[in-house]
Amino acid sequence: MSFKLGKYTIMGKLVPISCNSKILFLYLFLESQMQTNHMKTRSMLQYLFVTLKGMAMGVAELVPGVSGGTIAFVAGIYEELIASINKVNLKSLQIWREKGFKVFWTELNGNFLVALALGMALSIFSLSRGISWLLENEPIPLWSFFFGLVLASVVFVGKAIKKWNFIAILLLIIGAVVAYFITTLPPSANSDSLPFLFFSGALAICAMILPGISGSFILVLLGSYKTVLDAVDERDFKILATVALGALFGLLSFAKLLKWMFDNHKNITLAVLTGFILGSLNKIWPWKNILETRTIGKKIIVIDENISPFSFDGEPQILAAIVAAIIGFSLIFILEKVASQK
Repeated sequence: MSFKLGKYTIMGKLVPISCNSKILFLYLFLESQMQTNHMKTRSMLQYLFVTLKGMAMGVAELVPGVSGGTIAFVAGIYEELIASINKVNLKSLQIWREKGFKVFWTELNGNFLVALALGMALSIFSLSRGISWLLENEPIPLWSFFFGLVLASVVFVGKAIKKWNFIAILLLIIGAVVAYFITTLPPSANSDSLPFLFFSGALAICAMILPGISGSFILVLLGSYKTVLDAVDERDFKILATVALGALFGLLSFAKLLKWMFDNHKNITLAVLTGFILGSLNKIWPWKNILETRTIGKKIIVIDENISPFSFDGEPQILAAIVAAIIGFSLIFILEKVASQK
């Protein structure tokens, strides 16, 4: 039995509502308040910690294999990040026009986004040269470190799957097979083309905000990683602006879809992601045999295949690789433990 307890305004009309409806409206109100609580009020010291987390995300995005989204997940800011990104829309601009910049900035959670973006930018511009040097001079220990990080990401994202059933296992396997197939494709020969770099930026930013998927890894698959890294190092603002515009387009269009998927189908989404990053390990195996190189302008495109370290032509650095992989694997869980204690 239900009783009419009052009226509620819907599309400008007063509509009578029942007791059950009131409970529903109360639930929706409390849910909206919980979502609003993601937009936290912080002190300057707390914003400094957000910047440091942004720096960790930036380092991750320089590394083809570990995701900035995973770092955000481990650091405990992932849900707030997705909620804040979804606030970047025309409705927020309307709030600016009607209620002023201060209300708009609070609604946007602007301080949080700026602190996070600042940390990422600091890492990218200060560490890109070092990462590039390591890729050229110490590839085996570096890729082993990446391999450990990605392997830990498989375990970390897999732990978030609450219900293991036939569908979850099937989707994990499909995700792994699809990712493995993608990693066997040769890099694109058009990595210097501006439209292609725009497309690469859009896909990479979508990958960046997914836990377990690396934006820089997507750039590697597309053949754009070295181009973008060199552009950062050489301050080539034409290429950087193109990638940034693509990233902005991808971010605004993908964030809503991502939020909907996690809100409505989180379990199967995580299963697909777990399989995808498991399959992606093929791309960052440390020991490779170069089959072919293609020179396109100033860029050298390498076609290679994975081999055993015992078949590697040169010093396989097995001990250094094992140590680097253990460090990379452990780092994800150290971050998780620190975040959970906080």
